[in-house]
Amino acid sequence: MAVRKIEHVGIMTNDLERSIAFYAQIVGLVHTDTILHTNGIIRLAFLSFPGAGETELELIEGYDGTLAPEGRVHHVAFNVDDIEAEYSRVSLLDVDGLDAEITTLPNGSRYFFFRGPDGESLEFFQSTRGGNPA
Repeated sequence: MAVRKIEHVGIMTNDLERSIAFYAQIVGLVHTDTILHTNGIIRLAFLSFPGAGETELELIEGYDGTLAPEGRVHHVAFNVDDIEAEYSRVSLLDVDGLDAEITTLPNGSRYFFFRGPDGESLEFFQSTRGGNPA
């Protein structure tokens, strides 16, 4: 099969700079580029993990406020090494929608959800599966 990995996940945002700052501070992503779409209205920002640009988060500003015809993303999950440390860290920040506690799945994987600056659902996930993928 020719599909090899997730290239990027696109999230619509109302304020590109606010979202860039959020994903840098809360998730630890690095802002790598911002471009203006060929339509001259939509701005796109790309973020990735430090030293690992193989998967990116694309922030999209400039839609007319309605849901894009492409649909909506239910959530984006980020793999973490220490779920308890991340929960403690995020608990101290001004983050909306933080789960009341960490959830543990039957296989031992653990996660919690919170909301991004435009209400998008985000998940920090510590996996017990081989290779620790998210």
